[in-house]
Amino acid sequence: MKTFEELGVNEPLRKAVEELGFESPMPVQERVIPRLLGDAHDIIALAQTGTGKTAAFGLPVLQRIDPDINRPQALILAPTRELCLQIGSDLADFSKYVPDVKVLPVYGGSSIESQIRMLKKGVQVIVATPGRLIDLIKRGVVKLNDVHTVVLDEADEMLNMGFLESLEQILSYVPEERKMLLFSATMPPDILKIAKRYMKDYEEIVVGSRNEGAENVRHLYYIVNARDKYLALKRIVDNSPNIYAIVFCRTRRDTQEIADNLIRDGYNAEALHGDLSQQQRDIVMKKFRDHVVPLLVATDVAARGLDVDSLTHVINYGLPDDTAVYTHRSGRTGRAGKSGVSIAIIHSREKGRLREIERIIGKTFEHKEVPTPEHIIEKQLYNLADRIERVKVNEEEIAAYLPGISRKLEWLSEEDLLKRVISLEFNRLLDYYKDAPKIDVIDVKPSKADRKRNKGEREHERPKNDKEKDRRTAERGMERIYINVGKRDGFFAGNLIDMLNKLVTGKRVDVGRIDLLPAYSLFDVKKADARKVVGALTGADFYGKRIHSEIADADRDYSKIADKRKGKKGNK
Repeated sequence: MKTFEELGVNEPLRKAVEELGFESPMPVQERVIPRLLGDAHDIIALAQTGTGKTAAFGLPVLQRIDPDINRPQALILAPTRELCLQIGSDLADFSKYVPDVKVLPVYGGSSIESQIRMLKKGVQVIVATPGRLIDLIKRGVVKLNDVHTVVLDEADEMLNMGFLESLEQILSYVPEERKMLLFSATMPPDILKIAKRYMKDYEEIVVGSRNEGAENVRHLYYIVNARDKYLALKRIVDNSPNIYAIVFCRTRRDTQEIADNLIRDGYNAEALHGDLSQQQRDIVMKKFRDHVVPLLVATDVAARGLDVDSLTHVINYGLPDDTAVYTHRSGRTGRAGKSGVSIAIIHSREKGRLREIERIIGKTFEHKEVPTPEHIIEKQLYNLADRIERVKVNEEEIAAYLPGISRKLEWLSEEDLLKRVISLEFNRLLDYYKDAPKIDVIDVKPSKADRKRNKGEREHERPKNDKEKDRRTAERGMERIYINVGKRDGFFAGNLIDMLNKLVTGKRVDVGRIDLLPAYSLFDVKKADARKVVGALTGADFYGKRIHSEIADADRDYSKIADKRKGKKGNK
């Protein structure tokens, strides 16, 4: 195994990466760094995210910069704001001991004026999303005449997002004599088109196999009736006590609905999709990166650029149409030498698609039965025992309290004490899974008996239309509350729960059914809490919109009220 010094990396950069914990080069770094530093011209590198790509191109890019030339010399293009920021942050870390080299990320969703000010001061490396870069070029702020190195990171993702025309436009501003490096997890036909048109005598470097998922990933599938997918998801999550996962959905609507249902069922989850504002998106991603939230329900587009190395699972709530998308999803786990699991929850009509993905990626999916309640509870109990064994005991801090606690509990036997500890942790789980049926059913057209089965457990069937939602009254013992914000305002179940936790004083409010509509929302709380909730919400602010809330009238058509308010607003 070679060292960074043997690859040709200079001392200031080596010092920085050693401080970051880089002990020896990863395979992609061994193969790319000497070529970029040497005479090799253009390179296509097929490698998964999490294999050390940024250092593979970042170190030679930084080393080839002339600090005396205060103009852009290297251009790195990335598909998303988040990846752009991540690359910029990594390059700043690598160049810690090369202070004269300036790196600037430029991306949409942030002040273009501040980016222009930094560009006018002079930068040598630009990390950019295509749209914002074109804007800056057209304004005459960015000149690419001195660029000698161009890197396209996650090129297949950029093409999936429709950036082909933008890439071609940007490359037309770059000198023909330049090094070009294209990183991609897969090799779709459009990548070859770019290579043939814009790259000269390119060398293809493959880390792993073409279109293949990460080596450390197990591929599993569960096959259930379509209506039971959500129930299967919950059981899979419950069967993995230390799960840290992304649940991928096909549509924004499915993403938000599943996240809302998980939150309502007591899971710590968040949704990430295109209907969120940039501020909401940043908050969600920070909570997930910081492990505050262990379950992220996301669309593929929204999750692009979210770079985390410690995912235990990727869960496909159904299979994507494009195998390259599945490869990207599964490649988010099993990184940095760790093992990971990619799970597909499918119904019988998706089995052919599963076999097609197996054929293309060269992997076989293991069929698993949906965990039974007994297995889940046993798994959770053993996890609790493991946590008790491993917990750090601060003898000095708790010594003063032990005598009092011992006197309080001395009437309990060891067995009684153990039962109470377990019950504190597991009463909800035990109650939920009491008499729960087996749901691992393979059946294209369910029978009447099957449709009745699990009726009580399938608590979130979608009403047919908004008017039907209006007519639904609160459950017994509950009161229905109206609030004048909805999906169109970026308001979802997680926002409601956050507002109630922050604004309602005293005991935590239990929330029942939540109906989220475009212009307003309806939700249930206990009758005793209803007026307190209305008082707390009314007058509050939700991203600049003043909140109005009231106890809902079952005979009132709130959709018409919302339409009237919308009309008045439009006439102003």
